[in-house]
Amino acid sequence: MALSCLMLFAASFLAATILPFSSEVILFALLREGYPPLVLLATATLGNTLGSFANYGLGRWLLHYRDRRWFYFSEEQIGKGQRWFQRTGFWVLLLAWLPVVGDALTLVAGVMKVRVWLFLLLVALGKGLRYLSILTLSSWWPM
Repeated sequence: MALSCLMLFAASFLAATILPFSSEVILFALLREGYPPLVLLATATLGNTLGSFANYGLGRWLLHYRDRRWFYFSEEQIGKGQRWFQRTGFWVLLLAWLPVVGDALTLVAGVMKVRVWLFLLLVALGKGLRYLSILTLSSWWPM
């Protein structure tokens, strides 16, 4: 069971990064094998949340290059974006589970310096609900 959960964790982690990957097939297969749904839910949610946190870290790291000519945002835009994101924009992190768009959101959240605890809370909640819906929908699928 440990190896299967490690595989699900790795797939969930990679699926949350900017790399193209999917964890749902592995989750579905392990569920069909009879693994405990709550263990799978926790494993997939943790892996996917930490993968998004890697994107967040990449966004924070990119700020070190904001004085370069090729850096896309000006200091004024960054400051304005950070204030907006801290005030109201952070709610969009509940959608971090969306394919492609979610990866970008988590990267931008790092650039915008969203509070780490708030980032982790909202991303984990959104991703946990997504995996819960997959588990729920899979129970309707015939064996």
